[in-house]
Amino acid sequence: MLTLVFAAAAAEAHAATSSSSPADLLVQFGVEWKYVVWQFISFAVLAGVLYQFAIKPILATVDERNARLAAGLKNAEATVAKLAEAQQQAAEEIKKAQVAANKIIEDTRKTAREFADLQAKEATERGNDMITKAQQAIELEHKKMLEQARLEVARLVVTTTQRVLAKELSDTERARYNEAATREITVV
Repeated sequence: MLTLVFAAAAAEAHAATSSSSPADLLVQFGVEWKYVVWQFISFAVLAGVLYQFAIKPILATVDERNARLAAGLKNAEATVAKLAEAQQQAAEEIKKAQVAANKIIEDTRKTAREFADLQAKEATERGNDMITKAQQAIELEHKKMLEQARLEVARLVVTTTQRVLAKELSDTERARYNEAATREITVV
């Protein structure tokens, strides 16, 4: 039912507009020019006051905030660059430290090898010295034993010869055999 009422009002308005001017149409809807002008002036004053006391401070605050954000971003970029540089320097320092540590380790290994070689050489020399001394001691002992054996053999020969000669030989023959035995013993 409501749609019929609106349709009828629209038909009447259309019929009225077709016969009258646009100014009559505005008057017919209750629009008066003096009120429209005053409303426009009020809106302009209100817009000016709002712009002056509300929008301008808000825009200034927004601009200040944007400037601080830009400065913060610039600082963040600078900080990131410094951080990357610090990380690169730290990596270089770590590489230098690793190289130095590897050099120290290699020097230590070299020194240890040289020390072990020196110790082995000294031990070999000591062993060779001991072997040489032992061989010399054995030879000396062998010579002593041979000398003792010669002396013992000579003593036994002399004793046996004395016993044999004492029974069957005369004194002159005994003396001659004793001299010959003595000469033979001294030659041996």
